[in-house]
Amino acid sequence: MKEFIINNPLDMHLHLRDNDMLKLVAPLSAKTFAGALIMPNLVPPITSKEALLSYKQRIKEASNDNNFETFMTLFFKSDYTFDFLKDIKDDIIGIKLYPAGITTNSEDGVSSMDIEFLRPNLQIMSDLNIPLCVHGETNGFVMDREKEFMPTYEALAKSFPKLKIIMEHITTKEAVLLLDKYDNLYASVTLHHLLITLDDLAGDSLKPHLFCKPIAKRPRDKKALLKAALKAHPKLMFGSDSAPHPKHKKESCGCAAGVFTSPIALQVLTQLFEKHKCLDNLNTFVSLNAQKIYNIKINNKYIKLIKKDFKVPNIYEYKNENVVPMYANETLLWSIKE
Repeated sequence: MKEFIINNPLDMHLHLRDNDMLKLVAPLSAKTFAGALIMPNLVPPITSKEALLSYKQRIKEASNDNNFETFMTLFFKSDYTFDFLKDIKDDIIGIKLYPAGITTNSEDGVSSMDIEFLRPNLQIMSDLNIPLCVHGETNGFVMDREKEFMPTYEALAKSFPKLKIIMEHITTKEAVLLLDKYDNLYASVTLHHLLITLDDLAGDSLKPHLFCKPIAKRPRDKKALLKAALKAHPKLMFGSDSAPHPKHKKESCGCAAGVFTSPIALQVLTQLFEKHKCLDNLNTFVSLNAQKIYNIKINNKYIKLIKKDFKVPNIYEYKNENVVPMYANETLLWSIKE
């Protein structure tokens, strides 16, 4: 096959940051994706309607008129009222819950995952049909943090059977198995977790641009994630978790967590699905599943990929901001036709 068309590709977990970094990275997603679910963990986090609408406008201005739909999320707080959530419901696609301090800019996250502590807001969300997006990790041993969070997902699914719960950027075999256990559990998965394990990050030498949270796991986990993605499991969707940090914050002591994949995501996914003879499932995985899960309709962009080498830039820059992409300086087999 020499060309492949993806209809309305969606990135259902995207970090765009703000200010000059936003102006650097937003056009890279807006150029090749029809839309994206935008994460709210800015500093300060998005917790009000005013902040949400202002951020959405800044994204629109930074996207360079690329016909890019932004699906906004609110940063979870335990004291949101029914009236507030009812008023903001039509402006958001979900609310993102972070355990406090678990990842970048999550210091204002929830201090307790106790169901009774969370119940008032989760019940309101269930009543208003607002999905809950969750960064599912404990503060345990780094390789076991997601696995240890599985009982919490199960407790949430049982306690709020009408609440749609998205397990964000899943990394383990255990999370994949949960998809078939509860009707109201869904998940997103990243590009990098379909491709790498802990060995790729730190097996021979430390590769800071592959360091992320949740951390890449074991071969058995990657195998389970890849199998589910390649068959376009109906409860699994693509969410890049593309998370830009300046080069000096990645290549330093205290390396920032995040893999930047926006400019190469569709090319690498096409290469990956072609390798496994599953290209017929790619559009479902990267578009249709998300539309069904979130009950959205989008029809504004067709992306044509061609079998032509693409040399990944070693860095992307704008003014004083810069970010190094995954596969920097490497050559991919597919390119996006301009």
